[in-house]
Amino acid sequence: MTAGSRGDVAPYTGLGAGLVRAGHEVTLATHAVFEPLVAGSGVRFRPLPVDPRAELHSARGRRLHDARTGAGKLVRLAYMARGAVDEMTAALVEAAREGEVLLVGGALGPLGYALAEGLSVPALGLHLQPLHPTAEFPAPVLGVRSLGPVGNRLSGRFVMASVELMFSDAVRSLRRRHGLATAGRSRRPRPVLHGYSELVVPRPRDWPAPLEVSGYWWPHETGQLSPELEDFLAAGPPPVFVGLGSATVPDPERVSREIVTALRAANVRGIVQRGWAGLGAHGDDILTVDEVPHSLLFPRTAAVVHHAGAGTTGAVLRAGVPTVPMPVQFDAAFWASRLTALGTAPAVLPLRRLTSGSLAEALRRATRDGSHAARARALADRLALEDGVAPVLAALDRLAR
Repeated sequence: MTAGSRGDVAPYTGLGAGLVRAGHEVTLATHAVFEPLVAGSGVRFRPLPVDPRAELHSARGRRLHDARTGAGKLVRLAYMARGAVDEMTAALVEAAREGEVLLVGGALGPLGYALAEGLSVPALGLHLQPLHPTAEFPAPVLGVRSLGPVGNRLSGRFVMASVELMFSDAVRSLRRRHGLATAGRSRRPRPVLHGYSELVVPRPRDWPAPLEVSGYWWPHETGQLSPELEDFLAAGPPPVFVGLGSATVPDPERVSREIVTALRAANVRGIVQRGWAGLGAHGDDILTVDEVPHSLLFPRTAAVVHHAGAGTTGAVLRAGVPTVPMPVQFDAAFWASRLTALGTAPAVLPLRRLTSGSLAEALRRATRDGSHAARARALADRLALEDGVAPVLAALDRLAR
């Protein structure tokens, strides 16, 4: 079970498909809009109410852009999410009653664990970000500047407490509305696997043993690139892909103009993904697309400009191409900082500071300095040797004993 944007869902389609191949029966419970993502995977689907795209474009969702700090955005997200979680709870209870084990995405953590407790079934956390407190870095949703060992750990505790508060009403409703007995939050660390590679984020040395890093869960992707996109790729040198995924922006027309000007100033062709932000561009040297399989397109690009969400960051690393991260909010700055630390990106360019000149300069560095491409290819080769599904299978075996 998971909730949120496409990036909060897609990795679990690949993990679910891997569990199905190993003989498990798997159901993905998430927003109805994402049902097409499991097509052909063998994973069953249980739809949840709430359209996350509509929520982000609502008045409440647009207020996220008013906050200038990670903490401010977290407060606004909590306000927005509490109503949505209340809508989803009944559907989650119904889906969970059919499960022998609950696999809980980080976006639904406290509610999922409370459900498992109320139904007396084991639960396994599956996180896409390092959410638990550590002295080694601050909570990813609050920024990247270290606060020192004590401050870093306190920031993690603050975020965990905020998430607990976000779900508190829904957890209480399990007993009141659904007759499920829950004892409240356990202080003992629950088993959690993290769906990214230690090559990208090393496991913190102060994490307790139940917190593991498994490796990436690559999304289940089907389909082909459209004939129009294939023709565009064949018509010239590898283009630069620009997309903000599920992120929204206050002024998509301005952002689109800056992107087009930057692509042309850097003398590169471009593929612009419309995405939830509603970007668009036109011209012989630029093609606008909707959803495309990252695993098919990204390896054929010269570089990828993206919002640095956890899922897209993984897809770019898998493709082995240089990147320009353009973080928008939440944990994006954290993943962007990892890309520059790994040497696959020349610089971080936050969306709020985007200009055509700054993006053009970053594109020149990403596409002309061969060191970024070389590091990206070398890291992709190492990631290809990892199997993120195997540790989850091992954890399920331990739960069954």
